[in-house]
Amino acid sequence: MKHYPPEFRAGAVALYESRPGATIRSVAADLGVNPETLRNWVRAAGASRPRGRRAGEPTEPPTPLEAENAALRKKVRELEEEREILRKAAKYFAGETRW
Repeated sequence: MKHYPPEFRAGAVALYESRPGATIRSVAADLGVNPETLRNWVRAAGASRPRGRRAGEPTEPPTPLEAENAALRKKVRELEEEREILRKAAKYFAGETRW
């Protein structure tokens, strides 16, 4: 396992944050570091990029369509969970009534 000086780690995180279109994988390849190592450094540094966004991109509120999609996905998860509970309950009670 390699040990990198704190200055190198800070520089790597700063480089990642300064490149708007860069991915962790591409910056790690440029620096010759494992992508997971760089990812851990970025997380530890509390990177300022919101999830799924790159530096320099404006953070916009979700569009009405995106908000509706998120609400519908949540409802689908809830309904699938309820269906699974009912399926297990039906299976349990069907097994209990057989002689």
